[in-house]
Amino acid sequence: MSITREQCRAARALVEMEQAELAREADVPIDDVVDFEKGVRNPMANNLDAIRKALQSAGVIFIDGDDDGGLGVRLSKTHAQKRQTEWRPTGPNGTQTHVGEPRRPPKRRE
Repeated sequence: MSITREQCRAARALVEMEQAELAREADVPIDDVVDFEKGVRNPMANNLDAIRKALQSAGVIFIDGDDDGGLGVRLSKTHAQKRQTEWRPTGPNGTQTHVGEPRRPPKRRE
């Protein structure tokens, strides 16, 4: 199965992975990831396959387009459940926010 550049970008966003990290995990040149996502060129088939496998290992499921809908990506159930219970400091003064929870804009001082 091949993936589109839009699926690649969406998949990286879903698992919060930078382009450099994806290139490292897939063991491909970063230019392959950058150029693919920009639509400049497609990577060689084996590199595109490595990119897809790296994203799948991170928990991404690629959705093929069919009569009921278009192409897409989603997070695997296992990884989604893990994210629901994972906490990380993200707020001011090290406060903890649930991963996946929308970040609220800071309060304005009057």
